[in-house]
Amino acid sequence: MSKEQEPEEFYRKLKSQLLDTTDWPAIYLFKFIVPTDKEKIRDVEDIFDNLGAVINTKQSKKGKYTSVSVNVRMKSPDTVIEKYKEVGQKIEGVISL
Repeated sequence: MSKEQEPEEFYRKLKSQLLDTTDWPAIYLFKFIVPTDKEKIRDVEDIFDNLGAVINTKQSKKGKYTSVSVNVRMKSPDTVIEKYKEVGQKIEGVISL
């Protein structure tokens, strides 16, 4: 999300795109870039715990960041946006892709 774009505007556009392009419920792929810190990575995993998510992590070449991909069945665009917001609020330094 660009710095100039207001978060609510970003989420409104995302919801519209998700409604237009996907039949819900659906498998959704979340991608996050997290500063490499076991606790922060575990926090992302915990947010998706008990949802049947498939989570993959990959460290950057220099090891400073870790990519966290989460494949999970979501009920609606609103539930996708709720998860993005939850990750953004709970985990400092995370980048949502």
